[in-house]
Amino acid sequence: MREGREVLSCAPSRSTRSPSMSRTLAEWLAYQEQVHPHSIALGLERVRGAWQRMGAPVPARRVITVGGTNGKGSTVALLEAMLQGAGLRVGAFTSPHLLAYNERVRIAGRDADDAALVASFERIEVARGDTQLTYFEYGTLAALDLFARAQLDVAILEVGLGGRLDAVNIVDADVAVITTVDLDHMEWLGPDRDSIGREKAGIARAGRPAIVGELDPPQGLLDALAASGARVERAGTDFRTERHADGWRWQHRDGTAMELPMPALVAPVQIANAAAAIAALHALWIEGGPLAPQDAYAAVCRGLRHAHVAARLQSLGGDPPLIVDVGHNPQAARALAAWLDAQPPAHTHAVYGALADKDVAGVIAALGARIAHWHLAGLDGASPRGLAMDALAEVLQQTLPQAKADRHADVAAALAAARAAARPGERILAFGSFFVAAAVIAEHDQ
Repeated sequence: MREGREVLSCAPSRSTRSPSMSRTLAEWLAYQEQVHPHSIALGLERVRGAWQRMGAPVPARRVITVGGTNGKGSTVALLEAMLQGAGLRVGAFTSPHLLAYNERVRIAGRDADDAALVASFERIEVARGDTQLTYFEYGTLAALDLFARAQLDVAILEVGLGGRLDAVNIVDADVAVITTVDLDHMEWLGPDRDSIGREKAGIARAGRPAIVGELDPPQGLLDALAASGARVERAGTDFRTERHADGWRWQHRDGTAMELPMPALVAPVQIANAAAAIAALHALWIEGGPLAPQDAYAAVCRGLRHAHVAARLQSLGGDPPLIVDVGHNPQAARALAAWLDAQPPAHTHAVYGALADKDVAGVIAALGARIAHWHLAGLDGASPRGLAMDALAEVLQQTLPQAKADRHADVAAALAAARAAARPGERILAFGSFFVAAAVIAEHDQ
């Protein structure tokens, strides 16, 4: 498992021998975990070399990259739905996945099948020669390869870690979107928002639009974007949103305006993600394609109504209802808190597990007394980076001394306890990691 990226993969084989044509997708993924000695190896030289030996496949006629700390997956889903709403052929590359690796590469709204991924990995293996690639680099190259073969109008590429040195950045995007900048992956990206912002600005290109979706971005991000020569468009300055009783309004400084329905994605923060997505499309149509202005409004409305991404305040139904979210850092927890504040008052049970390298205290503090009972799940059995239940309980007690909590060895046990304790009219919120979300969804689907 590639722990640096919270990757969830089923990998039964640990063989390091070169895969053959008969290897399954799971065997390929297991093999890829052994090729490079480190789970994370930032830098573009190795992956760019392999990409060039593959012929430097161009993934689509137009490319949008989406970076940031939180909101990337939702913004990709919104862009994908809006562009498909205009009848365009779209590819989307995202990470990590929840239940199946195939989720990472979507073409025309469908996940790539095993055979296509395996064939791409075989081509990558030939092209890389003696170059050591990471698990994520294999996946990035596979997405670019499959997109190039699919004759796409637009490819949307979610940046993995940071931006400047992330594998996705080998592609020169027509538009770059930076959703938010907050404290996460600090051991790789720097100790503060300014440092992290400078890294994320690396996906911008001179003379091309760079959309900043955050109202209060760090100065480091803005300075780096200015130095890049990108055409920066900022939320709150170049484009604005306004909520009203029947929906919301998006308006650009050039006078373009749209009266829009609320996104199907329910969190309050999704308006900001949708606004950044619309700004990216606006930048594309100003440059002559692929979405004409006269088609844009209907496409945006369709996309807002139909965009879906798993485990972003996803309701799994029931009474009490079960809601699952991948939020795992303080900024995401603040968004969860805002959503809870907007709901009718209800006794909330939390199923919570975390990775040891996350700001667990910051997450807990952001939610605070909104959680009536914490059902703590150890993740040490799911990941070498997973925080054990006793360590998690200690952080909770130090952060919220009066919190009510019980301890469980894993997510399944914590979820069972929450379901037993919760009464009709209350709710269960499962969050804290992709591992938590995946385990809850898998258990629910059984």
